Amino acid sequence: MAEIQPVRGWRYNPALSADIDAVVSPLFDVVSPRQREALYQNPLNSIHLSVPRPEPGLAPAEAAARRLARWQAEGVLREDGLPGIYVYYQYFRLPGEPGRERCRKGFMCHIRAYDWAEGVVLRHENTLPAAVNDRAELLAELQFQTSATHGLYRDETFELEALMDAAIEDPLCQTEEDYQGARDVLAVIQDARLIRQFQRVLAGRQVILADGHHRYEGSLAYRQARELAAGPAGRTGREPWNYHLMYLTNMASDDVRILPTHRLLLELPGGLSDAELLARLAPYFTVVPQAEAQDLPELLAGKRWAFGLYLPGGAYKLRLRPEVHAQLNWDTTPEVKDLDLTVLHFFVLEKVLGLVGPDAQRSWPGVAYVRGLAECLQRVDRGEARAALLTNEVTMAQVEAVCHSGAVMPAKSTFFYPKTLAGLLFSSLREAPTVFDGLFAE
Repeated sequence: MAEIQPVRGWRYNPALSADIDAVVSPLFDVVSPRQREALYQNPLNSIHLSVPRPEPGLAPAEAAARRLARWQAEGVLREDGLPGIYVYYQYFRLPGEPGRERCRKGFMCHIRAYDWAEGVVLRHENTLPAAVNDRAELLAELQFQTSATHGLYRDETFELEALMDAAIEDPLCQTEEDYQGARDVLAVIQDARLIRQFQRVLAGRQVILADGHHRYEGSLAYRQARELAAGPAGRTGREPWNYHLMYLTNMASDDVRILPTHRLLLELPGGLSDAELLARLAPYFTVVPQAEAQDLPELLAGKRWAFGLYLPGGAYKLRLRPEVHAQLNWDTTPEVKDLDLTVLHFFVLEKVLGLVGPDAQRSWPGVAYVRGLAECLQRVDRGEARAALLTNEVTMAQVEAVCHSGAVMPAKSTFFYPKTLAGLLFSSLREAPTVFDGLFAE
């Protein structure tokens, strides 16, 4: 199954690593415009490599490549002397658990960039070609991976956790508190015997891509371009562009968390009134008014095909009438049809609002994806949105079932929390990768 290899990582020099909070940044697809502008003010922040902006006479990727070369020459970034598996822990708290600190345990390494059809790395969502091309162009210009994607493997025996726990006692760097309130700690394992133990565990498993579908597909596109240029006789399969930087976590852990992503309707097609919306929902859902919108998440918890609706005039609990589920005729698998969000997108966005099919819904500007209940309610109250549709989170079991069915989920189905950071570790595609063959040799 999955072939992983150690990384001879590039990291910020010791002086900058001592204040790592100042140079790390959110991933390219979650960083807000306001965050970007604030981070750009620090000329050494990793945002200049992961989400570059143009400079006079230079396109964004060209500006990033020039900056990278300067940072390497000046020692801003330094390459570690030995290859390793980089242990990455994130300590965080969840809403409703103020007294409990969780820790998501994982590690960063190189993984072979498998095509989807090979069935080793599995996806659960579709990508946008423009975003994939953007990541592929940046990778081709830099030949440097600026952030790890997030993959999941399952190991019920937790064989690797003890090795990671021992390594994290001697950290390379750690944040005080990142932009999402998590504390990030990085360490490294450079013992060849232990690295082979990581390889042996992953060699028997598939990997589900949790976050980073665009960056992963960007790596695939870059690899395919390099293969085409090299020709069959000019490649060995061990070239650096065959590998991708990935953060791997054990989905058997209770600390691998998925948070719900609610749907905020910025408009109602056709100028629907609140009363007309409720009337259109009635054939498909039981609609029960609620006294307090704040109570909706608790009322939905653990209930199948149940949603919250918040309008300027009040709050409602929606529950799909079981007998109408058979009307869901999208060409997808039973595992996808069973999802709450599929039900929401089909019966509310398509049947009630008239947005027919996933493509039309994905391109419709009238929906926003929001994770916080408070933000949903406030934006409706301020008149910035017409309605909020609240949903339960997708479970890990559902993610696995959909991936193994070969299908994908509706857009913005999962929000794995916390998000990893850019700037903790980089890897180069200019030099031959470190490859440990004979995975089980001692």
